Amino acid sequence: MSPSQDYIAKCRGLADTVDAQIDAIQQAAEWFAGSILAGRMVHLFGSGHSRIMVEEMWPRYGSFAGFNPIVELSLTFHNQVVGANGQRQAMFLENTHGLAKRILRNYDLSETDSALVISSSGCNVVPIEVAQAFQQRSIRVVAIISREHSEASGSRHESGKKLQEFADLVLDTGAPVGDAMTPINGMDTPVAPGSTVGGCMLVNAIKAEVADRLAKAEHPPKVLTAGAIVGNERATELFEAAYDEHARRLAKLYENLGAD
Repeated sequence: MSPSQDYIAKCRGLADTVDAQIDAIQQAAEWFAGSILAGRMVHLFGSGHSRIMVEEMWPRYGSFAGFNPIVELSLTFHNQVVGANGQRQAMFLENTHGLAKRILRNYDLSETDSALVISSSGCNVVPIEVAQAFQQRSIRVVAIISREHSEASGSRHESGKKLQEFADLVLDTGAPVGDAMTPINGMDTPVAPGSTVGGCMLVNAIKAEVADRLAKAEHPPKVLTAGAIVGNERATELFEAAYDEHARRLAKLYENLGAD
């Protein structure tokens, strides 16, 4: 088996892991649909490469308003690699106690909200503290981790706890310890991570279930859709309507900020 075949075969295993979590996926969708139908939002947070799953949920083709992507560039901007705004700084900040509180200070949160927090290891400080802060506000938290990797890793949080200990529901990407899945002859380190593959399957499965619940509640979402499917005029109409709805929902997160 070639390295590429090995990787693809292991991705099939990730799909099996995701498929085995259908009940949990549907529970997450129930909570998220409830927040959206109440006129509130589902907060999405991920630092480092977990940002990918945040942006996979919204906004992109096949997605819809109701999700609040919280993406801190200081924790996720990897393009420079080294130098100003480099990876070393991002990884340092990702484990800075107290930063999560400053991030969430920007939002007027409600118990009607819900949240999705993604961290492959579940061990970095900022995602843990984000989930902890949501729970302190009685907001349901769904966590996506790579369970095997998390269990083999040590928490960097001062409490010694991991993300899954501040979650009401935990989903597993199925990625192995260390994330990279494919061994290469002549190398002592594997390549080709799997957490993004498993994570993207999870968030899109949740997204599909949420859309189904919104449609059944007679509030079908306005989905960002390609002109190749619905024609350019209709696609533009959907994009504008979805973005406008996002803005209106987001405004609710600011209108009473600091009032108390």
